[in-house]
Amino acid sequence: MAYLVNDIFFIKEALKEAKKAVKSGEVPVGCVIVKDGKIISRAHNLTIRKNDPTAHAEILAIKKAAQKTGNYRLTNCEMYVTIEPCPMCAGAAIWSRMKKIIFGVCDEKSGACGSVVNIMDNKKLNHQMKIKGGVLSNECADLMKNFFRKRR
Repeated sequence: MAYLVNDIFFIKEALKEAKKAVKSGEVPVGCVIVKDGKIISRAHNLTIRKNDPTAHAEILAIKKAAQKTGNYRLTNCEMYVTIEPCPMCAGAAIWSRMKKIIFGVCDEKSGACGSVVNIMDNKKLNHQMKIKGGVLSNECADLMKNFFRKRR
């Protein structure tokens, strides 16, 4: 699959966020939300620091983007994330009416964009979006593997 230069650039930006998570002992997931070719929000996992199981990078980035745009509907936005979103994060992307999700590596344990389940493909939901995975997958996978290797 061919990847757009923009996809690679924005996944690299998400990787920068994921590396911030590593520095604070969090699982290395990073996310940026893009509107009209510009990053409008960025976040990394903060579940441990915030003692909040919902403080995933995607959720935090969606909240920031909604605040910045003044609208909970992010219809012209794209989410770039280092790992395939879980059901909670994929659901939040649907509810925010995100246009597209682009991710780095598949999550074989909890991915909700095709690996374990595919919430995005459910025609009964009121919103569907485009999904693209595998952008810089080796870099994203290596960051995750190295993090867990050091913890075990």
